[in-house]
Amino acid sequence: MGNHKSAKKRSIQSKVKNTVNIQYLTKIRTNMNKFNKSLKANNSEEVTKSLQVINSIMAKAVKKGILKKQYMSRKLSSLSNQIKKN
Repeated sequence: MGNHKSAKKRSIQSKVKNTVNIQYLTKIRTNMNKFNKSLKANNSEEVTKSLQVINSIMAKAVKKGILKKQYMSRKLSSLSNQIKKN
């Protein structure tokens, strides 16, 4: 870390931003696992609910610049195709 005041501030800011980004990615991963479990259990109510939650979290992550828009749309398309197959 640098000795300048701005470098110290930037270091703190990047640590905070990194933890927030990790929290978003963890939420997404957790809800993906819930989605897959409910899909295997053929619980249609739970599947649609978890898909809505995943959509919401991913949209917020895209808005904050954590994920790319194309990644979100590709994932949601993949998940909806999985629903159609079951």
